[in-house]
Amino acid sequence: MDHRFFPSTYYYTFGPHETALRLKPGDRLVTDTVDARGYDCEGNSIPESMRQQSEDTEYYRANPLVGPFYIEDALLGDTLIVKILKIELNRDYAWSKNNSNFGSLTEEGPGKRLLLNQPMEEQYFRWILRPGQNSAVLELKKSRLRRIEIPLHPFLGSIGVAPRYGRVETSLSPGEYGGNMDCVESKEGTTVYLPIFVKGGYLAFGDVHAAQGDGELSGTALETSAEVTLEVDVIKGKAIEWPRFEDKENIMVAGSSRPLMEAYKIAHVEMISWLVSDYSFDREEALQVLTQVGKCRVGNVVDPKYTVVAKFPKKYLP
Repeated sequence: MDHRFFPSTYYYTFGPHETALRLKPGDRLVTDTVDARGYDCEGNSIPESMRQQSEDTEYYRANPLVGPFYIEDALLGDTLIVKILKIELNRDYAWSKNNSNFGSLTEEGPGKRLLLNQPMEEQYFRWILRPGQNSAVLELKKSRLRRIEIPLHPFLGSIGVAPRYGRVETSLSPGEYGGNMDCVESKEGTTVYLPIFVKGGYLAFGDVHAAQGDGELSGTALETSAEVTLEVDVIKGKAIEWPRFEDKENIMVAGSSRPLMEAYKIAHVEMISWLVSDYSFDREEALQVLTQVGKCRVGNVVDPKYTVVAKFPKKYLP
């Protein structure tokens, strides 16, 4: 069944919140996301009534999420399949910024300064999006190069399910449930596999990036809104530990932790387990082949946990 969903609430956490919509395996979903600050396709800020709120706490208002979507027949120990069928940018600009208290080149943190020196000045940048030319343009005011044009590669910065052990996690952070991985692999044409830790899964997503380099160095990509089309399914009785991805060229695993080396290890250990369980590799031989043909990308080095994606070319699969 096809569903056209119009959000009434955007969440700032991954968890088993009130169900936005129930989906059955095989269903398709079309919905709109807002950007990382909560601005829609018209450039308008979503109203307070549409933002997750609580009388007992406050939320860090970054990366508003659409959902959560309850997937029928999804049980603890199953795997959720999410096919990203389409990510259509629906705004003619994206914003980015150099943050004063956030990013990979600082020991500062959101909401507070941890150093004695003054933070760098916060600076916003407006990129013009040209989907027809598959490009984004930035006018440079201070550099010798007055204008730069880069290719678009839209993807979901955040996609995940309710975390294990009854946890609720901020939309700013990634983990074994997926979350804010900032992985460019979460693009149109990719299939995402997510572990089910809570009955129904509670899929949520958002934070579309029009483009981003490895690591999201300054802490902010080309933040924009989009219309997203997904298809969901469930693999019964198959448990995975970390998010997996598949496109035409590669199978991939995302690991999230700190320090960065820990995320690297998680991604590659899980990749070896995947090669052994699904592709009949011997464990030691899988390590050897992955050592020689594997690739990896850094999703982010700015979030509460860093993310590394291990890649294995499908042409070497049996």
